Amino acid sequence: MINISHFFPITDPTLIFFVVILMILFSPIIMGKLRIPHIIGMVLAGVLVGKNGFDILGRDASFEIFGQVGLYYIMFLAGLELDMEGLRKNSVRVIIFCALTFLCPFVLIYGAFTLFLHFSGMAALLISTIMADNTLIAYPIVGRYGLTKHVSTTISVGGSMLALLISLIILSSITSSVTGSGDITFWIIFSIKFIAYSAFLFYTVPRVARWFLHRYSDSVMQFVFVLAIMFGSAALSHAIGVEGIFGAFLSGLILNRFIPKVSPLMNRLEFTGNALFIPYFLIGVGMLINVKLLFESTYILWIMLLLVVFGTLGKALASYIATWVFKLSLKSGHMMFGLTSAHAAGAIALAMVGCKLPIGGGKYLFDNAVLNGIVLMILFTCIISTMITQRAAEQLRLSEKEDLKDKKVDNDEKILVPVKYANASIHLLNLATMMRNPKLKRDIVALNVVYDDVNIHTKQAEGIELLNNLNKYASAADVPISTQMRVAANIANGIMYAFKENQASEIVMGLHFHHQQHGGFWGEFARSVYHRLNRQIIIARIKQPLNTIRRIQVAVPSRAEYEPGFYRWLERLARMAENMECRIVFDARQETLDLIKEYVINNYPSVRAEYEQMEHWNELPIKAMNVKHDHMFVIITARKGTISYKAAMDDLPNEINKYFKGKTIMIIFPDQYGNNLDTMTFAEPQHTEERSVYEVASEWIHKKNL
Repeated sequence: MINISHFFPITDPTLIFFVVILMILFSPIIMGKLRIPHIIGMVLAGVLVGKNGFDILGRDASFEIFGQVGLYYIMFLAGLELDMEGLRKNSVRVIIFCALTFLCPFVLIYGAFTLFLHFSGMAALLISTIMADNTLIAYPIVGRYGLTKHVSTTISVGGSMLALLISLIILSSITSSVTGSGDITFWIIFSIKFIAYSAFLFYTVPRVARWFLHRYSDSVMQFVFVLAIMFGSAALSHAIGVEGIFGAFLSGLILNRFIPKVSPLMNRLEFTGNALFIPYFLIGVGMLINVKLLFESTYILWIMLLLVVFGTLGKALASYIATWVFKLSLKSGHMMFGLTSAHAAGAIALAMVGCKLPIGGGKYLFDNAVLNGIVLMILFTCIISTMITQRAAEQLRLSEKEDLKDKKVDNDEKILVPVKYANASIHLLNLATMMRNPKLKRDIVALNVVYDDVNIHTKQAEGIELLNNLNKYASAADVPISTQMRVAANIANGIMYAFKENQASEIVMGLHFHHQQHGGFWGEFARSVYHRLNRQIIIARIKQPLNTIRRIQVAVPSRAEYEPGFYRWLERLARMAENMECRIVFDARQETLDLIKEYVINNYPSVRAEYEQMEHWNELPIKAMNVKHDHMFVIITARKGTISYKAAMDDLPNEINKYFKGKTIMIIFPDQYGNNLDTMTFAEPQHTEERSVYEVASEWIHKKNL
């Protein structure tokens, strides 16, 4: 037996970096399957490979360097992403809510830790400051429901950012007090240095940034300049006795107006931090955690319990008091509570400062048990926050008093049709033609994307021939068409970039026939496209010419009318039924049918439409019994986290394979709120796992029991 233990822990810098990169790569995939926040995944990965886990990696200097950079990066990005305009417009409400959301958990946590765990005044002050702050981990959920401009969201975001600023100021005071003498002279000198430092940054940095960014347009130079400002501010804050993360946050706050949210520079800053520095920092934190302490005593569990209970209670009190003061609805209070109740990387950043603050006798302000408790607290508060925010966003969207009948279809129609196979391409082009509005005189864009591999020249020649044939076919039918050939290492990315460049409104694409060869029901790239793009995606499997279709049957989920894309897909289907001169049957709940019927009668009176009630989505198999070989079955589905989404939609591939095999089908993902095309944060990465490990295990157990 070969003994491999002497190879560990790994101390070679190259191997350490390689293992860390693998952890950064695979942790989001595994955590996505387990439905655990990715931030926690990185920390847990660090626990596993650290000396208190399997002792795989040695904690070399790279963890100190990259970890410190990651620490600054978290705070720097927080300053950059602050919505200054929203703060100005709601300044009074934001300041009041900031005071409430900071003081309520602060007082409760301070009292709990001094009373129950007998923390020293300084340690209780710092841990109270950590819990008074929060991270907007659930903010992407708000975006998916189109509520980013809702008053409750604006107040929550502004209050959270101001609370972070106050937390960092208090942290600076604590670090200075621990390392200084603490008398009145010290505090006078510290105050003068702090004010002079802040004034210097606010005066100097904007002028230097304006001059440099105006004079030099090179992307690398701009990126390096911004990093220099961040690290210079952090180093200067250290020099006056203030913690470096305050300087990093303040520099981000000052540079906020110079780096637009959608600029290439902002994209590079976020990409670099989220891809390397922040994960490296979180893995390094995990390597310091000693899980064995959990089994040696209940002390860590008590810390976690007090943090979760009193911290969450404090955030709830602040939110509902603010709701009463501002005369908002209870649903708005739920939203504010959900958004402000989570803690993430910022809490770890502040806790790490406490773990390095010496208080004499070889001891530090925080020990390893506090760090363990904070990590566990982050896991629970992230779960609480996402659940409450999801529910509150749904309730707010459903309670909107807007008149749904007044919604109109935007005239931004430009259909993108990705093509690969000759026979299917003609069907897809015909489908897009049937849906197209000829009055707008917009081209249909036919796209062929080929892999950038050794067969690229052969594939390009085949693609060009395919596009030329489509051009001839479209010309014969007097349909305006433009064709585009792209080379990409990832087909989904190629489609996404073409969508953006052509300013398309929707995508019409084919559903492949060879599941075993192309990775399941959706194939290689369809799932990635509809997950990352919130515009309308139509996926069709056409078994026969469209002019031979006698009937279109449409299954519509409940609450579909609340989605922003409701009238877009309805207009496309009604026009298609009119052009094909066939019947169209809508299956939905009565309130949805009423809106559909009114729209069809007012806009397409010649369409032979019928309306049948379908109370539950699980009636889909029953509807399949009425679908003949010359019918088309259309399923209006939804992406996860949207208002009309249902858990039963996850089983759609199995139901289609079972009940609609050999039938002509169309699956429509309507326009949804938000736009995920270019967004990427460490809390909400672009990669998503379609199914969790729990769903797979449940299916396996169910099959075994049958």
